[in-house]
Amino acid sequence: MRTLHHRGYEMQVVKLFSEAVEEVQYICEEKESGDKNYKIRGVFMQADIKNRNGRVYPMEVLEKEVQRYNKKFINENRAYGELGHPDGPTVNLERVSHMVTELYPDGKNFIGEAKILKTPMGEIVKNLMDEGAKLGVSSRGMGSLDQRNGANYVRDDFYLATAADIVADPSAPNAFVEGVMEGKEWVWNHGALVEAHLAKLKKEFDVKEHKRQTNKEALEFAKFLKML
Repeated sequence: MRTLHHRGYEMQVVKLFSEAVEEVQYICEEKESGDKNYKIRGVFMQADIKNRNGRVYPMEVLEKEVQRYNKKFINENRAYGELGHPDGPTVNLERVSHMVTELYPDGKNFIGEAKILKTPMGEIVKNLMDEGAKLGVSSRGMGSLDQRNGANYVRDDFYLATAADIVADPSAPNAFVEGVMEGKEWVWNHGALVEAHLAKLKKEFDVKEHKRQTNKEALEFAKFLKML
């Protein structure tokens, strides 16, 4: 685990992991009104398997994080995903296309189901499904790695941002692809994930602002004493 040290501050540095799976099942349920419910279902994540990027997600790490994700997101109807490969760890509501409704273990796999939403991006997904386009899913999370036995093992600080983004360019079945932002590093800053170099700049600004405010208060107090 790497930490960012700056002027007495210590912040944990994490990486963005994007893991894509090719095969998902399309589900289209027609309602009495004539409208259709569109869903996707399949293996969203896998444990204890070295993927194409050389990463291994231990079962205990995924189990713990999936439990948190179910409680905090799926059960609260806010487990959103986007269309395409996002450029960072947070979900952009303008690009949301679906909502994950299920995520549970089945052997070494984690089976997921997602409902396609009536959003601009969701309508694009529905049209692609109607036209027979081949789509996959890509999970997105943050964490650090342990290198051992020729593989990178994801540590127990893993944080699942979304169980599935919908992508048109997944890798081969049971293999994973790198996200476009994996080369960058991120840190937790007051509960939000920001790029490491931005966090460092913000800390510098906060320190300077604190000193400026302290000096201002000292001057005001000195003026007050002179008036006595």
